[in-house]
Amino acid sequence: MEAVGFLCFVAAVVAWGFLWVWDSWERMRSQEPAGVPGDGSKTLLVIAHPDDEAMFFAPTLLGLARLRHRLSLLCFSAGNYYNQGEMRKKELLQSCDVLGIPRSSIMIIDNRDFPDDPGVQWDTERVAGTLLQHVEANGINLVVTFDAGGVSGHRNHVALYAATLHFSPLHLPQPGCSVLTLQSVNVLRKYISLLDLPFSLLHTRDVLFVLTSKEVAQAKRAMSCHRSQLLWFRRLYLLFSRYMRINSLHFL
Repeated sequence: MEAVGFLCFVAAVVAWGFLWVWDSWERMRSQEPAGVPGDGSKTLLVIAHPDDEAMFFAPTLLGLARLRHRLSLLCFSAGNYYNQGEMRKKELLQSCDVLGIPRSSIMIIDNRDFPDDPGVQWDTERVAGTLLQHVEANGINLVVTFDAGGVSGHRNHVALYAATLHFSPLHLPQPGCSVLTLQSVNVLRKYISLLDLPFSLLHTRDVLFVLTSKEVAQAKRAMSCHRSQLLWFRRLYLLFSRYMRINSLHFL
């Protein structure tokens, strides 16, 4: 009898947890994220390398597309670490086609100031100046980039976050412009796919984007455009990474 009672208790807890997750998800999907600029806002995704947009930010891009944001992208390198820069630039354009970013709204910086190299620390002031100039020239309302962990810890990713911090609060990056950073999570959470949703619901402070099954397929198509990068471990990443399905973001 005690065993039966315990199993009933466990089943009740599991059922309650499932209903809580479902209810929270449905309420989240039916509401516009608080603090995110509305319909028609100009949003700039700032990344370090071609494939960052699909590998890490696809849920954010597709979520903002639902909100009818006008999306643009600034990539600080051509991803030329293995001398594949020209190919990777073309792959980025193809990926952005899938994710809904017009080619006329894409800028790829390809110079020696910002090499694709995890061993090189990009100059913070130079990154910040380039970013600020782009934001002001294009009237950007929302900037999206990496947080202090850079998701993967790559120094080029972290440099972009450091650049946004480099601005004073009065000029970050201009009046009326907000900055969202993508939350880095531990390795276990990173690779449990949609099973991370309860943790994301509990720990997201500001904005959470979760893709539908149709949007997940779209995100995978975008990542598949980066053929030069689809090594065996990245194919596993497509299957198991939460970042192909879930993005939790914090306002800076």
